[in-house]
Amino acid sequence: MTEAAFLSHDGPVATLTLNRPERFNAVDADAARVLTRLVGELEARADLRVVVIKGAGPAFCAGGDIGLFAAHLDDPAPMVRGILDSHHDFLQRLQALDAIVVTSVHGAAAGAGLSLAFMGDLCIAADTARFTPAYARLGVSPDGGGTVGLVRAVGPRRALQIYLMEDGFDAPQAEAWGLVNKVVPAGELEAATKALAERLAGFNPAAVAATKRLVHDAPGRAMAEQLDAEMTELIGCMKTAPFRDAVHRFIAKSRAAKPGASA
Repeated sequence: MTEAAFLSHDGPVATLTLNRPERFNAVDADAARVLTRLVGELEARADLRVVVIKGAGPAFCAGGDIGLFAAHLDDPAPMVRGILDSHHDFLQRLQALDAIVVTSVHGAAAGAGLSLAFMGDLCIAADTARFTPAYARLGVSPDGGGTVGLVRAVGPRRALQIYLMEDGFDAPQAEAWGLVNKVVPAGELEAATKALAERLAGFNPAAVAATKRLVHDAPGRAMAEQLDAEMTELIGCMKTAPFRDAVHRFIAKSRAAKPGASA
């Protein structure tokens, strides 16, 4: 039986592929459980630097499975909890990773798929990608972390616009709003995602993890507390070998650039 999602690895870069292409990678209870198991595998990887999330087939993720919703109209609560309890665990553990999470979006990202696209730390999208909130038209409120990642990126007023005023929007618009970090031609998405992942994987992992913690924790902290956290994280980074090596390289390059240094 084909897994609803799977991991592949290229050195310090892991790629998590949503793998229900026949259902446009819609999330059901089985998919949510698989994602939870896979994030456990990511947590166990000491060498992990970057996680890329993408979808197999023609779409990134169509969100919830409408057919499943239709089968539970009389009592949706058990079905919803059966999906979201696992999915929430996955999302929280994904954000807690020291590794940077990059979502690579093509085709449709709708409902919970839209939410997932913006729950990563960074998002790169094909110029043909289409983002569809879908919730208001279905008569429901957002789920899957939509009021976390999206609101964090654009603020409450724009978030309300997206959920209540927009039927959908394209990748260039998402980039203009600050939801997508980079838009590339559809045929270049895979290569551009790989190049971004390799760039991120080349940084000092301690610095990346510290930066991620500081940025995510900042909204809930007083200024004095955040400044103290910056100082603590900075000192921690300065104790690492990559920092010391970078300082030595910088000094050596500066000396070599001085007139007469090579004489």
